[in-house]
Amino acid sequence: MKGIMYTGGELTDLVTFARLPSYLQAFLREQNGVVAYFGGLHIRGCVTEPAWHSLAEAWQGLHAFWRVYDTVQEADIPFAQDCVGNQFLLRGDAVLFLDTETGELADLEVDFKHFLFGAEKFPLDALGMEPLRSFQQRGGVLQPGQLLSLYPPVCVATEKQTPTIKPKTVAERLQWLADFYRQIKDLPSGQRIRFRPAE
Repeated sequence: MKGIMYTGGELTDLVTFARLPSYLQAFLREQNGVVAYFGGLHIRGCVTEPAWHSLAEAWQGLHAFWRVYDTVQEADIPFAQDCVGNQFLLRGDAVLFLDTETGELADLEVDFKHFLFGAEKFPLDALGMEPLRSFQQRGGVLQPGQLLSLYPPVCVATEKQTPTIKPKTVAERLQWLADFYRQIKDLPSGQRIRFRPAE
């Protein structure tokens, strides 16, 4: 992996580690999670701290994805996220992509090994890194523990084409996405909505 900005250090959450499939355990033994591609990919680790890097927090915590998103099952392992907070989940051996604005779930039709291979070979496309690249071109640097906030959201058609891109903490960004999803999930496609001032 290129552009590594953070690794998780020592395995401190052995309870979660024991629940993982062997291939994910093997990866985490080598590096206990990582922020790579200059923030384009964050693979969570088995740690108790920091919370933003904790796989247990994302999987079983108060704001776990299966508690928020109707399409996510409790057994789905939210092992990674992209630069804007969309999630990569393991369901069995399949890697799924969760759009955290809409709750839509897509099977990427790869296993963990081939997901990593695709990210390594085609990071811009495989990881949806266009917002990060745009942020970097304007001199921005995404720090470990941060995600990019896009406003207006990608799923909303607006006259203004270029979204505002700014860094937020992982917790702030994921909370905003969860709140947004809850508000739009039952709306029909094409429904007009009005935004309060930006996040």
